Amino acid sequence: MANNINLQVYHGVEATVNAYIFSDNESVILVDCLRNSDEASKLAAQIKSLNKPLTHLFITHGHPDHYTGMHVMKQEFPDVQIVVNTPEIKEDIINFSTWMESVGWLEKEPALKPKTDANPNGFDYQANIDILKRGKLVLAEGAEIEAFSNYEAAECEHLTTLYSKDLKAFFANDFVYNGVHPWLAIDTQNIQNWKQQLEEFAHVLEQDLTIYGGHGKPGDISVFNTQLKYINDFEAVVAEAKSREEAMQKMQELYPDYTQADFLLVYSVNAFVAE
Repeated sequence: MANNINLQVYHGVEATVNAYIFSDNESVILVDCLRNSDEASKLAAQIKSLNKPLTHLFITHGHPDHYTGMHVMKQEFPDVQIVVNTPEIKEDIINFSTWMESVGWLEKEPALKPKTDANPNGFDYQANIDILKRGKLVLAEGAEIEAFSNYEAAECEHLTTLYSKDLKAFFANDFVYNGVHPWLAIDTQNIQNWKQQLEEFAHVLEQDLTIYGGHGKPGDISVFNTQLKYINDFEAVVAEAKSREEAMQKMQELYPDYTQADFLLVYSVNAFVAE
């Protein structure tokens, strides 16, 4: 018998990144919290409209488009527990935030600047982020969402996927960008790991699952092969392109309906094609 669990997908505008709101009659769990505070505030308002306590904010990995809204959620829901699946993901978040402050990237998000002796009012990442116990998120009425982080470095160094038996859903997070140009400004070994993991997902997961990616709309099991084809096409294009402009043009011709060409695709191409 299925447990009571509902899902709302919040499609962010910046970076086309998703947040996931799980709820039952008594509680809410949020997975990821968008790339900027303005959108996170709108997300918080949607959660408040459910009139149930937000018990957990789960962050899937240490890229800021998935955790920038943390301080907003902590302000709006003081009792929320912010959790990640492994200590390594917590360190990824701390290290990325520290680096962003060092290069001035947090001037638009000053509340995310890490707490230090020089900045005692900063965000206390060490104190505010806990490690999830037993690899499961549990709603008040008992529905479980399983978390898995035993993957090789791919789109990022450490990434969590989620599975809900009750929803018949797998949350591939940033292994899948559905209709969105993926972040490929990564090591070539990471790309190979990513491709291998996509092949494994396509073969071992139940064929009737709904697949939710970190970016873009949900799909069926075919999204893994679609993502794999995109990565193969990208590798072929950047290997042959004589310029960044040529690579950009070719990828946009191959994927004319994909979003984030002016952000995610640009950085990916720049990582592999010399000026």
